[in-house]
Amino acid sequence: MATDTAPTNTEVHVERATTRDGEGIAALINFWAAQGQMLPRTLGETYENLRDFFVVRQDGRVIGCAALHITWSDLAELKSLAVEESTQSRGIGAALVRACVEEGRALGLDRLFALTYRPGFFERLDWEQADVMNLPRKVWNECYRCPKFPGCDEIAMILDLKPADAAS
Repeated sequence: MATDTAPTNTEVHVERATTRDGEGIAALINFWAAQGQMLPRTLGETYENLRDFFVVRQDGRVIGCAALHITWSDLAELKSLAVEESTQSRGIGAALVRACVEEGRALGLDRLFALTYRPGFFERLDWEQADVMNLPRKVWNECYRCPKFPGCDEIAMILDLKPADAAS
C-alpha cells in the first residue's frame, strides 16, 4: 500500500489497466491482503473490474494499482490502492490517487471515498476523515467478505470534488 508522497527523480507514468495487467494487479493486491491490509481479489474479480483500474508499470510489470469504482450517481470508491513494497516512497501511490481523482472529476462525481488503514497518506493528499456511518450503505457492499466484519477498523476518508462555489 502507498505510504508516502515523496518526490521522485523519475516522473510516474499512470495508465489505464489492460488485460495484460490482470495477473499483476491481483498478485499485488493479494500480497497486501495476506498481510491484512486490504481485501483479497480473485483473478476473476480483477478482470471483471479491470476497467476501474489504473496501473504503474516498471519493465512491463505492475508495481502499483488503484481502482475507481462508481457506487452511485455522485459517489465513487477509490479502492485496491497498492504499491509494490520495494517501490514505495517514490510518489507512485499519490500519482495513482491523482489519476482516480481526475477520472472522478471527468465523470462529474461530487465525492470520492476510500476505506484505509493509512489515513495519513490520504490526508497529505487533501482527503478528510469521515464517519463511515455517514456514507450510504451501498459502500459496505464488500464488507461481508472481510475477515474483520463486522468489527471493521478501517478509516473512512472522503474527498469533495465539487468546486468550493458549487458546494453551497
